[in-house]
Amino acid sequence: MSKQSKRREALVYHAKPTPGKIQVVPTKKYATQRDLSLAYSPGVAEPCLEIEKDKKNVYKYTAKGNLVAVISNGTAVLGLGNIGPEASKPVMEGKGLLFKIFADIDVFDIEVDTENIEEFIQTVKMIAPTFGGINLEDIKAPEAFEIERRLKEELDIPVMHDDQHGTAIISAAALLNAIEIAGKKIEEVQIVISGAGAAAISCSRLYQACGAKRENMVMCDSKGVIRDDRDDLTTEKAEFATHRKIDTLLEAMENADVFIGLSRADIVTPNMLLAMANDPIVFAMANPDPEIPYDVAIATRKDIIMATGRSDHPNQVNNVLGFPFIFRGALDVRATKINEAMKMAAVYALANLAKEPVPEQVNIAYGETRLTFGRDYIIPKPFDPRLIAEVPPAVAKAAMESGVATEPIEDWEKYKNELLERLGSDNKIVRLLINRAKMNPKRVVFAEADQLDVLKAAQIVHDEGIATPILLGRRQTIVKLMEEIEFDADIEIIDPKSDEEEERKNQYAKVYWNQRNRKGVTLYSAEKIMRERNYYAAMMVNVGDADALISGYSRSYPSVVKPMLELIGLAPGSTRAATTNVMMTQRGPMFLSDTSININPSAEDLTRIAQMTASVVKMFGMEPVMAMISYSNFGSSKNQTATKVREAVEYLHKRHPSLIVDGELQTDFALNRELLETTFPFSKLAGKKVNTLIFPNLESANITYKLLKELNKADSIGPIMMGMKKPVHILQLHASVDEIVNMTAIAVIDAQQKAKISSK
Repeated sequence: MSKQSKRREALVYHAKPTPGKIQVVPTKKYATQRDLSLAYSPGVAEPCLEIEKDKKNVYKYTAKGNLVAVISNGTAVLGLGNIGPEASKPVMEGKGLLFKIFADIDVFDIEVDTENIEEFIQTVKMIAPTFGGINLEDIKAPEAFEIERRLKEELDIPVMHDDQHGTAIISAAALLNAIEIAGKKIEEVQIVISGAGAAAISCSRLYQACGAKRENMVMCDSKGVIRDDRDDLTTEKAEFATHRKIDTLLEAMENADVFIGLSRADIVTPNMLLAMANDPIVFAMANPDPEIPYDVAIATRKDIIMATGRSDHPNQVNNVLGFPFIFRGALDVRATKINEAMKMAAVYALANLAKEPVPEQVNIAYGETRLTFGRDYIIPKPFDPRLIAEVPPAVAKAAMESGVATEPIEDWEKYKNELLERLGSDNKIVRLLINRAKMNPKRVVFAEADQLDVLKAAQIVHDEGIATPILLGRRQTIVKLMEEIEFDADIEIIDPKSDEEEERKNQYAKVYWNQRNRKGVTLYSAEKIMRERNYYAAMMVNVGDADALISGYSRSYPSVVKPMLELIGLAPGSTRAATTNVMMTQRGPMFLSDTSININPSAEDLTRIAQMTASVVKMFGMEPVMAMISYSNFGSSKNQTATKVREAVEYLHKRHPSLIVDGELQTDFALNRELLETTFPFSKLAGKKVNTLIFPNLESANITYKLLKELNKADSIGPIMMGMKKPVHILQLHASVDEIVNMTAIAVIDAQQKAKISSK
């Protein structure tokens, strides 16, 4: 994608369909006049009076306790510098989005139009009663130090400048683990810090709190080594001035054990790395490009322990590992501040989590066989679902022990469960899918590439490295559309009806004829049918000219399924194909089967559909908890529709006792954990959170998933084809661009899985 196209895409993303990235959503009923009279006048007077009596009641009756202000004056925005408060707003909204999706914290972003320290402080103090916490963002140094210090002293709610402390906390956790792996001691290591801004100062202070010695640190700014004989130092820089008579970064790097980069790209050379001590620890955290390229660094020193700020290399130092969870813990005990004890608790929680066995979901997301503590894994991955259950409790405990918690937690197990429940509102699974696909991209043929939305999806897939697209369709139309959307990559285009493809068409026709010549197919009819795009695309996958296939955007589902079943066929051991849809609901991902193929499956069919769906759920890194759905509960009806579900469950219990599945069950009992446990405590699902629904027929499954999609605006991934020999996936008619991209990621992962199986 060209620079201009990327710019346009970013602008459209922020502008459409609604400007911005966050909104206010009601949390109470508002349908009737009675609801409105409770929400506002006269009912609202009652909580107002209760809060007047005791200000602490504001946490009981309002959203204050889960509301954080992200506040900036736009003086130090990302790599853009001093761009002003209005221009900083998209970044602050983005920060609010991260708070919500990682820790379920609501945010109002506040952009303050002043560079005067006193005016900024007074503004924040005056609006502080609205919020449970204050996240200061993108404020230039040295003003940021004074602003944070004053606000922490003068407010009774948590205040943190994430630019300073976020990087410090995450990198400190990584540093402790890297030092342990290198077999060194933190009080002895020689540390070089490149950069002297707010983040560098905060990192250096926190490393000292972890045991590093100030006399073992050398800090450099744009003018060179910060020495104690320089007369141009701020108070913060003077704190880390060295008495050593050295001037350059190269001199500082000689025999150093640790390099911390918080400056700019390409200032570290291979010679500087070679000058470092054995087992050098290099955290090159400049973004988007590190102080030394990752590939250059690991090629220069085989004994290096390397971290960057990038997601495409091991050991990403990412602030999202910290700030959402630190504020979550602080808010949940109603802390009056975020103090050093709480920050240190976050450091050790992150460091210790990296040493624990990694959940399969994380291994799958990052395309790893098994992530283990070591040189390439010194800090947890951002997608690790354990973060929310480990970091906030550690922070909350530290707040309680240090005396700043006003609402201590008593039942820690209950608190951890509540934290895990908060993950249900997030769509992390989509990010996991994309990330996993990118680890090992495959060739995916798009059978309807002359459709604009399909081509847009192929462009995203190509630009993001999710797959290598092969574009199938009318060449002239595809080329014209590519020019229109500025898709100028060197992509293979195939027009099955053109004379240029005659040789390959004839080869495919012979293969098809050999497969079907005893089923009424002549060579002539085979040659004719290979001019049809879905037959041609399926044959490409069949003979290995493509790894996977995406089709169905402009044609009915049955018409696309037919050639797939004819040419591709079922996987060994499969008796039928089926589909499942993944719905992104507020309770988390829900798998619904069978949504597209089996009209009225038998009991035997349902058992097979359940087994295939369980395999797909596991492919997503989740443990399947399956309810077999009906209009009855556990034998309350003798009708054949209910009976077949009951028979399928009996078979699964007998032949697959390890599978967590039960039924027949009505949907409300399946999804309401308390209702199920109270009414049917004997069920294998009692006390568990159901994530998979197997429906008794196509009608009920298809209607349910489309209702969820349209009424609740739930995102859908699917229908995912199950039971096929090769990775072929069929879209719903007129699927959105995002749905096509997600289905492509599924196709790639399916191809990855099938390649592993065939290689065994």
